[in-house]
Amino acid sequence: MTDRPSLQDDAAFFAARGFGQKIGFGDRPALIVIDYMKAFTDDTMPLGANLDREIAETNRLIDAAHRHNIPVIFTVVAYDEDGFKDAGLWALKQKGVHTLKAGTDGVTLDPRVHREPRDIVLLKKYASSFYGTDLISRLNSRHIDTLIVTGCTTSGCVRATSVDAVQMGIRPIIAREAVGDRSRAAHEQSLFDLDQKYADVLSVDEIITHIDAHYAKQHNQPPRAR
Repeated sequence: MTDRPSLQDDAAFFAARGFGQKIGFGDRPALIVIDYMKAFTDDTMPLGANLDREIAETNRLIDAAHRHNIPVIFTVVAYDEDGFKDAGLWALKQKGVHTLKAGTDGVTLDPRVHREPRDIVLLKKYASSFYGTDLISRLNSRHIDTLIVTGCTTSGCVRATSVDAVQMGIRPIIAREAVGDRSRAAHEQSLFDLDQKYADVLSVDEIITHIDAHYAKQHNQPPRAR
């Protein structure tokens, strides 16, 4: 019996087949912060995980976005129908759905995130931030061509949102240190697969450097020292 291929083996195989090309940034980015709400960021709750580092890294991106007037969109998940009927069949897969009841503390944004009043808060019911929401209309009305993706979970809502973004003609750029998951294995495999087929996975430093340089060029100013 042969050993299972490692991610390094997979990376070489995918590279030989021409996967993992770069989509690159467009001209008008937006930042989406997916589901950093208490039900997911409190690791004592059924759906929660410790995302302290990921929130800190996301805040660096939020601050950069605010600095350059880049739209920032927060998503939350909440259900208000009796028996969680508005969760559909998805409610059958996870008992923790009871922590996502509209009006409860679990569905409020984690107070650590650097939200400002001008930011958008988008309610969704399913994994993708596009499914059943007006996200694409909000992006189109602002002529957004690039979506910088942060939040949780990497293997669930981050993945679903990124796949839908590229299918709708929006460039998904996933911030590696600013996305998290309950499972390290699922996190790493999802980032690898997304980077190979659907999105660009970049470090937070790389993204901020690009944003600062892009907007400095627009205003004929040198990039900010960080």
